Parts: sequence; C-alpha cells; structure tokens
Amino acid sequence: MFVTRFAPSPTGRLHKGHAFSALSAWRAARDAGGRFLLRIEDIDPTRCRPEFDVGILEDLAWLGLDWETPVRRQSAHLADYAAAVDALERRGLLYRCFRTRKEILDAIGDAPHGPADAARPGPHSAEDEQRFLAEGRPFAWRLSLDRARDALGGSAWDALAFVEEGRGPGGEAGLITARPETAGDVVLARKDAGTAYHVAVTHDDALQGVTHVIRGEDLFEATHIQVLIQALLGLPTPTYRHHRLLTGPDGRRFAKRDNSVTLAQLRADGVSAAALRAELGF
Repeated sequence: MFVTRFAPSPTGRLHKGHAFSALSAWRAARDAGGRFLLRIEDIDPTRCRPEFDVGILEDLAWLGLDWETPVRRQSAHLADYAAAVDALERRGLLYRCFRTRKEILDAIGDAPHGPADAARPGPHSAEDEQRFLAEGRPFAWRLSLDRARDALGGSAWDALAFVEEGRGPGGEAGLITARPETAGDVVLARKDAGTAYHVAVTHDDALQGVTHVIRGEDLFEATHIQVLIQALLGLPTPTYRHHRLLTGPDGRRFAKRDNSVTLAQLRADGVSAAALRAELGF
C-alpha cells in the first residue's frame, strides 16, 4: 500500500511552502488510495515549542487535510533513536566529536580542498579523547564514512541508490546512484538531543511503513546520506518524490527564518482555505 507523510518541525507557524508540501503528499495518498501520516519532528529542544505543535494541527485542519491518529511525536521516542545510534556505535561506525560549531566552521574556511574535506574532521587522538571525556566535555557522535564503506564493502557501497519520481534541484530523476560522501561525516547524535535528523527520519519512515517520501527539493541532497543509513541499519529505502519550492514575489523561497507570511496570518486576513488551495494548484 502507498504510504506517505508530512513531517514538519514545530519551530514556527506553517507558511505557503509547508501548505504546498502537505497538500502534495496528502493528494498523492488520496490518488493512490493509500495512507497519509502526520509526524511531528520535535527533537530540537531549543527551538521546538508546544504552541507551534498546536498551530500545525490547526493550520492543516483549516486546509482541509485529514490524517491518521495518533500522531507520532519524535520527542516521545528518543530511546528508539538512541538504540539505533548505539547499534552503529557498537559496530565501530561512529566517533566522538568534541569540536564546537565554530571550530567546524573555521575548519571549513581553512580546508585546502573545499568544504567537503572539512565536513570529515575525523576522530580525535586517543589521548585527546580521554582527556576531553575526563573533563566532561560534551560531544556529538559522527558517522565515519570510511568505516561505513568498509562495513558495507565496496560493491554494496557502489550499489547504493534510490528512485526519484520527482526531480532534484538539477533535474535529477529516475534511478539515482547515492553519493553519501557529499554529506561528509554527518552528526547522528547531537550534544543536546541524543539524536539527529538523519537517524530519526530514517528510523521513523521504516517504522511507519512509509513507501513514498514526498518533500521539497531542498532535501534532495539529504537523501544520499539517508540511503546509506538505511543500508547500515538494514532498513528499506522508500521511493522519493521531491517537488519544486514555492517562492514569494521577491523570488526567494518561503522559509520560517525569513518571516514568511504564515497560514495563520492569511486566515486572519480573510483568505479562505479554498482560495489558497486553488492558488497552490489543488
């Protein structure tokens, strides 16, 4: 059965771009006679707020969407993600990274061969690691691409791929060879949350039986590393369908950080859900 989801983070109110993405997934599920899930990705304790969680439900209901219940909220399942991280750590695929965000950014600026090199800082020396642990310094767990390649074997690494039914930012479509090396040694467990986006999303897509991931093309590059994590954890790879991003009159895509007009504001201004759906092509 066709199963897809809309998975926003409650870090602000939804805007037109969110509405387009949610409607795209909801319509695809209806057209396929499948299931539409809502998942709240609230693993960031510093930015996620309960009022935005409530706002998501209000906005989607106003749009005319319905979804299965109960809604999965990732903050209630941190132990699940910790278990996945532990499984990778026990296999020696992760390493502790004590570097601060500033140190990583500085390394990117100093990298002799560009950002890709700096995105793979590598383990600390054994002496430094023991000293940092003794000092109680916080650390993140990073996935070692070198160890992951060795664990899978060269042939399995080269066979990593996914099906793209939509398009990537460069027009990519069809069967696409995954290039996880472009992401570098990504963080799989953050210092403040015990997990990170890539682990939580791959775990939940598999757990919830998601067959089609429908999302904006800005997340196309994330697919490459997620396919690797799926292979390492023995999880299925869904079909992906990335869609275009909506832009405002200034040509910039809608984004929370740019204070894009929210659905709540449109509603307060008297815009009807039917009018917005028509504007968005639904």
